[in-house]
Amino acid sequence: MSTLIALNADVLVTMDAQRREIRDGALVAEGPAVQWVGPTAELPHEYRRMADEGRAQVLDMRGRVLLPGLVNTHHHMYQSLTRAVPAAQDAELFSWLTNLYMLWSHLTPEMVYVSTQTAMAELMLSGCTTTSDHLYLYPNGARLDDAIAAAQQMGMRFHAARGSMSLGRSKGGLPPDAVVEEEEAILRDSLRLIQQYHDASRHAMLRVVLAPCSPFSVTRGLMRESALLARAHGVSLHTHLAENDNDVAFSREKFDMTPAQYAESLGWVGRDVWHAHCVKLDPEGIALFARTGTGVAHCPCSNMRLASGIAPVRSMRDAGVPVGLGVDGSASNDGAHMLGEARQALLLQRVGHGPAAMGAREALEIATLGGARVLNRDDIGALAPGMSADFVAFDMAAVGYAGAGHDPVAALVFCTPANVDTSVINGRVVVERGRLLTADLPVVLGRHNALAQTLFERASAGH
Repeated sequence: MSTLIALNADVLVTMDAQRREIRDGALVAEGPAVQWVGPTAELPHEYRRMADEGRAQVLDMRGRVLLPGLVNTHHHMYQSLTRAVPAAQDAELFSWLTNLYMLWSHLTPEMVYVSTQTAMAELMLSGCTTTSDHLYLYPNGARLDDAIAAAQQMGMRFHAARGSMSLGRSKGGLPPDAVVEEEEAILRDSLRLIQQYHDASRHAMLRVVLAPCSPFSVTRGLMRESALLARAHGVSLHTHLAENDNDVAFSREKFDMTPAQYAESLGWVGRDVWHAHCVKLDPEGIALFARTGTGVAHCPCSNMRLASGIAPVRSMRDAGVPVGLGVDGSASNDGAHMLGEARQALLLQRVGHGPAAMGAREALEIATLGGARVLNRDDIGALAPGMSADFVAFDMAAVGYAGAGHDPVAALVFCTPANVDTSVINGRVVVERGRLLTADLPVVLGRHNALAQTLFERASAGH
């Protein structure tokens, strides 16, 4: 089993039970797990000897802040092909979706694969080591397997959410009938994916999630059956909920319930469930989520981009609701920088609730431990013996951190979001000196841009 030793970090942020921040910190990982964390001066003799004798991989983290890898709890990676689409630049959620559904109907398996590579590269370079992705439409032979193959090639820890849409426009839903699936086929494929890919073990690199898209694109029956299937096989559940005023109005009109009441009526609450956005979650819904341990993926950039509002994250956190961060799709955020998302979460809560609404360390906690809790994992989000060996380091010599040496940890959030200097996932170095090691990024981006152009051309031609 390979040994990796990181030494001399200016500050090592553990996010452990004591929230220790260790000056001149060090960390030892053996295989996929952390074995030791502490001051460099206290590194056990056996590991120091291994380093001296060249029997361990050594990372000199001098001049850097080292922290647990960030956890992204909500994304639509295929949307990196459709950033800044003119017809959807100035729209709220429902009209935004309406303008994009038919464009996405031209996706191909290769587009799903390459867009996942691109989205993961962007995340990894921003400090993210674990991500979920919500893929909910499967045209032209595309499958979740395409995204899973890309994740395995990129080396990210991945929660692959088998999304679905079954309620087309002809039946009262929002999406056009051309992009929905039959419910029997959805459930059959969901079971196949769980049996083929889901890994429930500690330090698992791949887990499967069942994720009917939203109350306005699937039936109650599919929501119920998905919950039963997920719980029979011990996998988590994910969907969108209470994203904006139109979303709430749809729920009240169609179901005579608030979104939270609707979720509860279908069994969609509990530690194995997390909902994206929840911008309009009411006090009763917050209390329900806190009582049941139901999680929320907070997506501040997307919520601002679509003018959905300010999610009541302060109230959620105070009540005990698990809250993580999500970059959301790159057609509603147009970026996927996890450290930038943490910064935006802090700023947005302060806009809504004052300067004491969120501090820098709480934002980092939400981006690490918060995300781990939302994904129902106890092996990521902190650096301590027995935890997964996922960590990142930021170079404090970057121009954006100049003058912030008196509190470099807070600087990560308050200052201009920087790309990561080093990233380790499952004990493997995947970014070194700012360079992605698991893919030839220029080649990936070249192919991605060509496919994005092809997608637009096919949609424009109506093929």
